[in-house]
Amino acid sequence: MYTRSMRSVILILAIAFLLPLTGSAQIFSDLGVGDLSSFSVSATPQYPAPYGTVTLSFLSSSLDLANATLGVSVNGKSIYQGSVRPVAVTLGKAGSVTNVVATVSVSGAEYTQELSIQPQDIALVVEPIASVPPLYPGKSSVPPEGSVRVVAMANLKNANGVSLNPSVLSYSWTVSGARIANASGIGKTTILVASPLQYRARDISVAIMSTDGSQVGGAFISITAAEPSVRIYENDSLLGIRFDRALAGEYAIAGAESTLYAAPFSFPTTQGAPLLQWFLNGASAQTGNSITLRPTGDGQGSASLSVVASAGDYTTAMANLSLSFGDKPSTNFFGL
Repeated sequence: MYTRSMRSVILILAIAFLLPLTGSAQIFSDLGVGDLSSFSVSATPQYPAPYGTVTLSFLSSSLDLANATLGVSVNGKSIYQGSVRPVAVTLGKAGSVTNVVATVSVSGAEYTQELSIQPQDIALVVEPIASVPPLYPGKSSVPPEGSVRVVAMANLKNANGVSLNPSVLSYSWTVSGARIANASGIGKTTILVASPLQYRARDISVAIMSTDGSQVGGAFISITAAEPSVRIYENDSLLGIRFDRALAGEYAIAGAESTLYAAPFSFPTTQGAPLLQWFLNGASAQTGNSITLRPTGDGQGSASLSVVASAGDYTTAMANLSLSFGDKPSTNFFGL
């Protein structure tokens, strides 16, 4: 049997792993001299998550893989022996090294490649620069015509499990395939990007490397803009703004007056707060977040109330209410 041993240059591959915002790997390939073109091994994803699975695929332009046999061992333990096909390999914790040996046997000869896969833990956090009500427990969606801050949370570890200081790592940011040089560099953990056009996506990726180049990680995310909205809430004199229940459809004014509050969600705020315009029976009433309604006269009545929130030239949203009040018809409102 003719056997070719394999020792050569280290190859480092670095691409991103999709949300849930974790997962990176450093892959070293040890190829035998004279066997560089025998067969190739590709890993998918090339940045798997810690404790994740990577699928190894095998290709060759010089070997007849259809009539070959494949053996794969992980950390010295054989996990597969048979025909050449994709093989799944389970990885360990962040920073741990998984050593893979793949051997192809064909026509009495053996060809071997050794891979060392080191997953790294990278998280991308999206922070839309957009409007939300005060004390809102969630966060806004990506606003149209706005901006988004993306923060890289890097937890790179060496083989001994020691975490590297994120502030001394080098960050290389890419947006829609173009490297952003002024946002890249040592300690540059954040990038500010423009929101994508509506119904389109914007791809953001980061490659992270230690100062000596021994540890590499990366992550990828695709963002899309969402439609903004505006909601109307009752502003109770004792309980404050009732954020637990948005008003919709009909609203009855029970007392002498009622104050309503409009909250815009996911509007861009790079140029300031969105504009809120109230309309009563189709006529402009006032601007601002709040409006106070005081029915006058006797009797029962109804009216229509709407609020339009806008930011920029094209980003708008509207909310409507049908108002009822009193004992007999009257639509005279004042004190707005």
